[in-house]
Amino acid sequence: MSRTLPVNKNDYIDVVFEDITHDGAGVAKVEGYPLFIPNGLPGEKAKIKVIKTGKGYGIGRLIELYEKSPYRVDIPSEEKHKYGGCQLEHIRYEGQLKYKENQVRQVLTRIGKLEDVVVHPILGMEEPFHYRNKAQVPVGEKEGKLIAGFFKPRSHEIVDTNESLIQLPEINEAIQVVKEICNELGIPAYQEESHKGVLRHIMARYGQQTGELMVVIITRTTDLPQKNRLVEEMVARLPKLKSIVHNVNSKRTNVIMGEKTNVLWGNEVIYDYIGDVKFAISALSFYQVNPVQTKVLYEKALEYANLNGEENVIDAYCGIGTISLFLAQKAKKVFGVEVVPEAIEDAKRNAELNEITNAEFAAGEAEVVIPKWYKDGNTADVLVVDPPRKGCDEALLQTIIEMKPKKVVYVSCNPATLARDLRILEDGGYRTVEVQPVDMFPMTTHVECCAWLERK
Repeated sequence: MSRTLPVNKNDYIDVVFEDITHDGAGVAKVEGYPLFIPNGLPGEKAKIKVIKTGKGYGIGRLIELYEKSPYRVDIPSEEKHKYGGCQLEHIRYEGQLKYKENQVRQVLTRIGKLEDVVVHPILGMEEPFHYRNKAQVPVGEKEGKLIAGFFKPRSHEIVDTNESLIQLPEINEAIQVVKEICNELGIPAYQEESHKGVLRHIMARYGQQTGELMVVIITRTTDLPQKNRLVEEMVARLPKLKSIVHNVNSKRTNVIMGEKTNVLWGNEVIYDYIGDVKFAISALSFYQVNPVQTKVLYEKALEYANLNGEENVIDAYCGIGTISLFLAQKAKKVFGVEVVPEAIEDAKRNAELNEITNAEFAAGEAEVVIPKWYKDGNTADVLVVDPPRKGCDEALLQTIIEMKPKKVVYVSCNPATLARDLRILEDGGYRTVEVQPVDMFPMTTHVECCAWLERK
């Protein structure tokens, strides 16, 4: 017999919000039936309208707030969604930190069954605004002029944005200046529906420690109209500019970057530092967008590794070598593996740039390469993983359990998959000593963690 739901579509009901979902929606329950309502905060009393119901949950719309949370920041309706990706912009920063720390604690208990693990207070930012060193914004046209900004939620409608509260001022300025120049030169925007037009995206990258700016112009066409004038004007108006790159993406796709890239002016790379380690950043390089908090996160990973100079370390999912090069300063030898060949080339270049000779890098899937290393007799005293949001591959986790490194340091961008993987490692003979949440992305729902595990 099917369950009769306690609410129906189009019902108006009074609720009290109990929690927040992973994407920032408020959670209320009616007779145990969860309703997810964007913009609701725990403890608030409100009137909502039910707009959708399903077997497991319903969706609502906030109609009226009777009692507000002390953490609420009121945002004018015309300002909402202006900044792109800021799901928690309506919550004071101390409330955001509380929410993220609670999220980590809850998933470790619920998914990982890790009730006694020490979870430290989250490490937040002193200044939680204007931290992102990279932006890539879509370009469109409205009333005959170029617009550039962010897509409205669940749509491809571009909101023209002059400033983002989470991007560095230099990034905001670069995007606006390039948009203005392209407008003046009559460079047409890409039309997604007809797959015509030219300008698809504008990307800007900035080295916060070096003051070096890169701009990438992404077009549908190989030919870039008014190319010389565009370069001339960009150089004149952006004094920190060190590199102008043209990328061609001729495909019907939501992927931003295409396969053809060439430097129009300046250098192929810009440089930045995380701590004392210098990194070369190309148009296609993966580089952490918040180097201030990246340093905090990596220093915690280094602390948990507790190296004395005699250890062999394996860094799975090493990217361009960011964590590897931090570890190499204290380890005997570091072996990094990454599936993206271009990232491995960047890692090798960054090792040379920093005169680090005790780090080696291999291209391939961590779950394939590391088991092969183990089969060939190569082991590690410390193994570090920093996987994508889906977490570690099962084959890699099994190899860690069989290899039995004394210590595992797990850097995670997804508390749910972290909890799942910690449970597997615990069942395989490890003990989770402690977990440190780090707020890498203020104003968003994302939270990073660093976990320390040891053999039982």
